[in-house]
Amino acid sequence: MKPLWALLALTSLPATAKSQLNMTQGVTEVSNQVYDLHMTIFYICCVIGVIVFGLMFISIIRHRKSKNPTPSNFHENVKVEIAWTIVPLLILAGMAVPATTTLIAMEDTSDADVTVQVTGSQWKWHYKYFENEVEYFSRLATQQEQINNQFEKGENYLLEVDRPLVIPTNKKVRFLVTSDDVIHSWWVPDFSIKKDANPGFINETWTKVDEPGIYRGQCAELCGKDHGFMPIVVIAKEPAEYEKWITEKEEEQRKAREREQELLAMEMSEDELMDLGEKVYNSTCAACHQANGQGVNGVFPALAGSGVAVDPEAKSKHIDIVVNGVTGTAMQAFGSQLSMRELAAVITYERNAWGNDTGDLIQAADINEVMNQ
Repeated sequence: MKPLWALLALTSLPATAKSQLNMTQGVTEVSNQVYDLHMTIFYICCVIGVIVFGLMFISIIRHRKSKNPTPSNFHENVKVEIAWTIVPLLILAGMAVPATTTLIAMEDTSDADVTVQVTGSQWKWHYKYFENEVEYFSRLATQQEQINNQFEKGENYLLEVDRPLVIPTNKKVRFLVTSDDVIHSWWVPDFSIKKDANPGFINETWTKVDEPGIYRGQCAELCGKDHGFMPIVVIAKEPAEYEKWITEKEEEQRKAREREQELLAMEMSEDELMDLGEKVYNSTCAACHQANGQGVNGVFPALAGSGVAVDPEAKSKHIDIVVNGVTGTAMQAFGSQLSMRELAAVITYERNAWGNDTGDLIQAADINEVMNQ
């Protein structure tokens, strides 16, 4: 067991030392203010603890029964009553000044250079840049084999994503945090940001990162069975490099939208639909409905041999459920998460896999028709 002095020494280690006994010092001005405030209050509490316990032990020793067999008989002391009322009041007032200054700085989202909407959903994050036509989902990238203990776990196990959030350095970035379903919490310790994502509400926070780098966080609100698989990765780039990235991403998404429109006049073959649909289903739908389409009894409905997946009259309803989701259930709306090509493929797969064999081939035009109703 480590001696007390060693533990106290560890509490003042900087974040770069990876201390597990103290809060992260952070990489922004506000995060450093939060850290300094934390350490100030910590040292004040240490002094109070030393004084209180010191007086207690002195009283125990000096007024023990063996030394004072006849106890003194006295009542309240007005001076002492005043002292232990005024002194704590002054201490609290002294603590409130730096705390208020820091809280005001944390909540000041005015004059932002970049605004990003952060939307949590089970179990991923959606980022939308207000100044540019760029938006995308960010999902866990850790291999399933690592989670299943089949592969050795990597350095950033459960803290890696397929598409990180990218922000510029030396620019004030405002985040508008909300949710599509349940309460999540967007937490990046290096920025001293932890903001709840509440469905139907928008909470604001901000950051300004001075140095380029990769910063990791995760959802900090218990939000369901895959809460632990909802990481956050933020990459801070130099302004010139960020502008190049955002321009490329904007052009990439513009071309993707154009290709979507071209698909409306094209038809994919059954083999193309089934091949792509199986991949989309296994990566997006199998976690709930299971790889064999049997679902989970009483929780997630089966798609194999039952429901809208086999009803010949329910093709449009099937598309509507996948595109728009089902309110009040765990069925999410995938219209904004998947392309029309992917939506057409996965619905075709669900209507023809596991012996369903409806023969229905869904095309991008069918998806577009439902989306525009």
